[in-house]
Formats: sequence, C-alpha cells, structure tokens
Amino acid sequence: MRDSLAPDPLPEPQASDIDLRLAARLASLRQEHGLSLDALAAASGISRATLSRLERGDTSPTAALLGRLCTVYGRPMSRLLAEIEADPARLLRHAEQGVWVDPETGFRRRGVSPPAKGFSAELVHGTLPAGAIISYEAPPVGGLEHHLWMLEGRLDLTLDGVTHALSPGDCLRYQLTGASRFACPGPEARYLIAICRP
Repeated sequence: MRDSLAPDPLPEPQASDIDLRLAARLASLRQEHGLSLDALAAASGISRATLSRLERGDTSPTAALLGRLCTVYGRPMSRLLAEIEADPARLLRHAEQGVWVDPETGFRRRGVSPPAKGFSAELVHGTLPAGAIISYEAPPVGGLEHHLWMLEGRLDLTLDGVTHALSPGDCLRYQLTGASRFACPGPEARYLIAICRP
C-alpha cells in the first residue's frame, strides 16, 4: 500500500510541440542530405546516440548542438527554426512570434521577423541570462552578416578571437567567418540582431 504522505511521482517531461516539429525537421534534413546517423556524427562531432535522441524528440537540442548541425546543413539557425513554423504573415503580433529556449543555458531566441520567402533579412531578439555562455565552432553559412544592437545588460561577444564588450546602445556589425562566443557577465543581456544572407 502506498504511503499517503509520500509525494506523487513527478510526471515524465513531455516534449513541446516546437520540440517535436524540430525533431522531425532534423530527421528530414539528414535524409535530404543523404546522411546516415554515423556520417552525420562524424561531420558534426555529435555522438550518434545524441543525434538519434534529438531526431526522436527524446531530448531538446542546445544552441551549441543546433549550431553544429546548422553548419553541416549550411543554413542559419533562424532558417532552421523558421522551417518548422507556418509561413509568417506580413504583420507578426508579439504573441505570434516564435520563441525557442536553449535547455542548457536558458538563452531565449524570439523570431521577431523570421526568414520568409522573398526576404533576405530577418530580425531576432535574444535574451542571455547572467553567467551564460554559448560557443559556436563555425558559422552555419560563411559570410553571414549580423548587425547586433544591445538593448539591456552586458554581452561579451568574441569573434575570431577578438572580444567586444557591449553595453546598452552599442551596435556591432560583423560578418561571421569563424568561431563565435556569446558570454553574459551580468546582468542579463537583451539584444536585437538583424541577419542578412550573403
């Protein structure tokens, strides 16, 4: 007989709808590129077991893992996330803008103006918690143009070994050609990035 004072067992965490759509898209991208799990593991540096769990929706990908996969598939993360959403309307109300949260760092990414057919630029709002760090080994697309405008907090953005300490009101323009690292020394960093395909 169960002890009536014992707490109820916690339910198993359920994958969100966006996680399930992302899992399905990752699986279809691998098939479109004609890659086995082993080949994708070799190309991305992500273990076969982790890739399998990601494609089944058993685990949520971190920003760093998505960055590696986007490099293999040659597409920005924003495009990958936009591919799992319906075609956006011309006017996107705040409540309609897709938000993705990195389960590892708590980074929140809002697609203010997501990629869409006929448009070459997009606008992303990022929120990076104090103490969080996200590193990308390579750009998903070489020469991708970014215009980052700091809204609140502090952000140390390292591009090709050079660190830029950003404060509210600062704007950094750059093209992604190598490794990048987003670090928030605190307080929480909030920023907008305009992204333009080369």
